[in-house]
Amino acid sequence: MPNAADILIETLIKWNVEVVFGLPGDGINGIMEALRTRQDRIRFIQVRHEESAAFMACAYAKWTGRLGVCLATSGPGGTHLLTGLYDARLDQAPVLAVTGMQFHDLIETFTQQDVDLTRVFNDVTVFNAQVSDAVHMENLAGLACRSALAERGVAHLSIASDVQELALDESRRSKRNRPSHTPDQWFEGDRLPDARQVENAAKILNAAKKVAILAGQGARSARQELERAADLLAAPVAKALLGKAVLPDDHPHTTGGIGILGTLPSQEALKECDALLIVGSTFPYIEYYPEPGKARIVQIDRDAQRIGLRCPVEAGLVGDAAQTLRLLNERLTQKADRGFLEKAQAGMARWREMMALSESRTDVPMKPQVIVKALGRRMPDNAILTTDSGQNTELAARHIDLRAGQEFGVSGALASMACGLPYAIAAGIAFPGRPIFSVVGDGGFAMQLGEFSTAVRYGIPLKLLVLKNGMLNQIAWEQMMFLGNPQFGCELQPIDFAMAAEAMGGIGLSVTRPDEIEGVLDAAFAADGPVVIEAVVDAYEPMMPPKMPPDYAKNFRKALPQTPGHEQIEENVSHEPLSSMMAGSS
Repeated sequence: MPNAADILIETLIKWNVEVVFGLPGDGINGIMEALRTRQDRIRFIQVRHEESAAFMACAYAKWTGRLGVCLATSGPGGTHLLTGLYDARLDQAPVLAVTGMQFHDLIETFTQQDVDLTRVFNDVTVFNAQVSDAVHMENLAGLACRSALAERGVAHLSIASDVQELALDESRRSKRNRPSHTPDQWFEGDRLPDARQVENAAKILNAAKKVAILAGQGARSARQELERAADLLAAPVAKALLGKAVLPDDHPHTTGGIGILGTLPSQEALKECDALLIVGSTFPYIEYYPEPGKARIVQIDRDAQRIGLRCPVEAGLVGDAAQTLRLLNERLTQKADRGFLEKAQAGMARWREMMALSESRTDVPMKPQVIVKALGRRMPDNAILTTDSGQNTELAARHIDLRAGQEFGVSGALASMACGLPYAIAAGIAFPGRPIFSVVGDGGFAMQLGEFSTAVRYGIPLKLLVLKNGMLNQIAWEQMMFLGNPQFGCELQPIDFAMAAEAMGGIGLSVTRPDEIEGVLDAAFAADGPVVIEAVVDAYEPMMPPKMPPDYAKNFRKALPQTPGHEQIEENVSHEPLSSMMAGSS
């Protein structure tokens, strides 16, 4: 007779779950046994920290569009999941979190690890339940899966350790709880927008003379439709960070990223347009959107709640991006005047020339953009790239040009450090055989350093570039630009990451000079299994927005004389593209 844990795992299998990320603990022994006895049908991926399990489940859901599942024991095991679960919540990834609890009759008695995880998880979840017995599990397990997929968020089941082993025939079924009355199926229909809104959107876009498009992760499955809309509207396409792979970076319509990590042509396109089409994005930095009243806004999103979050919207199209764009494209008129697009294209040509200057520097200490560009240039056409949160994000966004067929992933709205490596491992689990790459900083990598051994254990074909500057560099520059304060508290104790990689059974390589890059990359790309490439880079190379706002520039100049290494910073700012970015503030 199956017990509650058996019912849970059988339900996951019925819902086509193939992978569970987690770490064993005595609060989930019953579930671990159910996984052990079904390991030919569902795979358990052991991590070194529960936060990574949640990041991996989130990333797996993003990569595949399927349900990601993570598992943790009671008390601290469950609380460790929270950061990765908030990542899923904010980036709308369907994830099921399963946690253990102490014995059911000792809950709320101050026993060991007596943490009410349903209460703890209340803010992060779209579905949140404590399982009382096996017949209750029959109802809740499938409902939790359905809720996560339907709401594109986090569902949570908390199960006392003794309840996990409670057999179905030992549970008391109420007379209204008929067996198998909840189907283990996912019913997903078309998401089509209101026809009147489509007509309204077409009128707005057809009447405009300078249309720009902002594309995010919601446009990932709508590339052809997005290209068609961009062509009809003669529109440059700026990409939010999560939408980096929506169009290749060399596409004639794209102006690259937007925001502090983005390009000047993207910023100018959104500033100068008289109409903006937003597709699958709620890019959070309001200051980069058109000023209210200067452009008419059309937004496509499958979530009605997200229409109009960042700027006033005249036409809100609630529906699947691909299907909605197809309906809209049928009503758009081809624009003969392509001057706005051509101006953006000319701007991108100048921007690429500026980036090329910084990417070809031969200075020592080595500039981080030099090694980042070299890595990106070598990535094969089917590569998957992840990055962490920090200056490394800006470097990957600006200096790695994604090609058609390549994918990209990062913690978006949460912007959490320590996500890059778990995202990369999840990509390797989701797509066996595809080459995996990651760009991380020494701050974020150190937080989950032990997880590199997970990549070794599961043979992830990972090339991980760690930019070692001994600083929490993004925070350091933000201290200067945002508040006018000198850098403080951001220095890091150095770690030999190459040696650590070797100690965990992987391969560790180091590079300190530009003339060493190609040889080190030759060795890294020739190696099988996970490789850490430790690149010692200039800690005084600033991170700047494409056009420095006047208040940022004023704060930067105020903080500079009091900041350690200000002479080196001043020297770096005198070179392109930083000098042009600073000049844009005047």
